[in-house]
Amino acid sequence: MNIALLYALFAVISTAANIGSQDIAVRAYTGFGSIPFSVVVGTGIGLIVKYVLDKQWIFQFKANNAKHDASTFVLYTIMGLVTTVIFWGFEFGFNHVFHTKEGRYVGAVIGLAIGYITKYHLDKKFVFPSSQRIGQE
Repeated sequence: MNIALLYALFAVISTAANIGSQDIAVRAYTGFGSIPFSVVVGTGIGLIVKYVLDKQWIFQFKANNAKHDASTFVLYTIMGLVTTVIFWGFEFGFNHVFHTKEGRYVGAVIGLAIGYITKYHLDKKFVFPSSQRIGQE
């Protein structure tokens, strides 16, 4: 399958995991700060799902050991901080403008789409350089 299509599919899966877990979190906790709490939960779940899919199917990455995998995940997360600012900016911006969960989720989807495109390029260059890919040592 074409890498771009596969990456787009994984972005959709990760977005669904993110938004779905946000919805579960905001239903489970409705008190003070429930929206930021749900966004953090969704971001974490989406990050883990995307990392597992990307490392195997997009970048064909195989860690040497658990420590190598953990350090790669930390770098992956750091690259994600840049794109999280984009994603959260859209989500909270749409929430501020529309004051509905649907508006907030639309903002989240737009922000995630822009963020995932940016993240692919950051990950390709900094997290999964070709020297770390399977069979390329």
